[in-house]
Amino acid sequence: MYEGLMISVSGVRGRVGEALTPEVVARFAAGFGAWAAGRAQTRAIVVGRDSRVSGPMFHRAVVSALQSVGCEVVDIGLTTTPTCQLAVEHHHAAGGLMISASHNPVEWNALKFIGPSGAFLEAHEGAEMRRVVDGNIPRASWDRLGTVTEDRDAIERHIQQVLGIPFVDVAGIRKGRFKVALDCVRGAGGRIIPQLLGHFGCEVTAIHLETDGRFPRSPEPVAENLHELERLVLQSGADVGMAVDPDVDRLALVSEKGVAVGEDYTLALAARVVLRHRTGPVVANLSTSLILDDMVKEAGSKVIRAPVGGVDVAVRMREGRAPVGGEGNGGVILPELHLGRDAPVGVALILQLLLEDDTPLSAIVGRFPRYSIVKDKMDRPNVSLEAVYQALRKEFADATADLQDGLRLSWQDRWVHVRPSG
Repeated sequence: MYEGLMISVSGVRGRVGEALTPEVVARFAAGFGAWAAGRAQTRAIVVGRDSRVSGPMFHRAVVSALQSVGCEVVDIGLTTTPTCQLAVEHHHAAGGLMISASHNPVEWNALKFIGPSGAFLEAHEGAEMRRVVDGNIPRASWDRLGTVTEDRDAIERHIQQVLGIPFVDVAGIRKGRFKVALDCVRGAGGRIIPQLLGHFGCEVTAIHLETDGRFPRSPEPVAENLHELERLVLQSGADVGMAVDPDVDRLALVSEKGVAVGEDYTLALAARVVLRHRTGPVVANLSTSLILDDMVKEAGSKVIRAPVGGVDVAVRMREGRAPVGGEGNGGVILPELHLGRDAPVGVALILQLLLEDDTPLSAIVGRFPRYSIVKDKMDRPNVSLEAVYQALRKEFADATADLQDGLRLSWQDRWVHVRPSG
């Protein structure tokens, strides 16, 4: 029925015009709305989209589908994923739908399902919702159709919440007058990151602020895609370069020397700041680099590993009362704000780091070991994955094994994670 779609607990994505059509999006949106409103005391659902070219089309389909099941749509327009999550909390909504394919190429789009807590759906919630989607969705009669209201203040509220993080010294950062080079890849970041940096008193030199979704490069903020930002840092004499992905939940950094430090360093550097002001463990997924362990260990704390996926990390953070966590792809989660990856939060924490350390970013990074990360994909073997894991554990018997999500083998100075891709 949904051939070609990639369906997970927290969302559904596909290539526009192939697997992902307005009909498919409307079906999932209506099923989600009926499920979410049916288990809450409110029928409000927050809807946002990033800048993708197909976004306006799918936005109209989503709003109409939600009205068809009697939901009260709170439309926050072109926005970021973390802004949408925060808006769900602000409106005490039954849930939220974010139309965004995150870092995927321009021909992709997706629906992300947000629960009433502002976090993505957990596995049992996703299973319940899918039963509604695949069943007979209860539609509203003509006199019970849903309403639509607009909320155009969501981004400004998000900015103010970031500025309100207790241990972020906004006045001190303003005095620092940091020079920042910025690349928003023509995604939703152009709506929020320049404004946030302006509040921090930064001198900003930016590229690709247009929010038209016509990505000038591969949109994932990994080092090999940031050469233009590296040159901009050197040309502008910036203290730091910052790049976000199209829906602004990931942040990557370039040092003042014009070298991308690697997306795996963002969480490690952010945790370094948070642990100076808060105590507790740091939660990260199993594919996060050992650089996090190194920086957290220096702070006298420990890393707790969770399966890959933002919701798994968020659940483990909630259970372990972790003051900070995230993923090694540039995603930082600060539960004092909300349990979602948030690039604007990352921006604030990195500026706080530069203020507190009063040291160039390259020198901070240079104090720690450098790890090379190789990410690759291979065809699934014609044997059970359990047999593969057993063979690997036998071959590398000296490694510590973690079986939460595939197999992670770790040594003191290296690690490997083998898992089935979503």
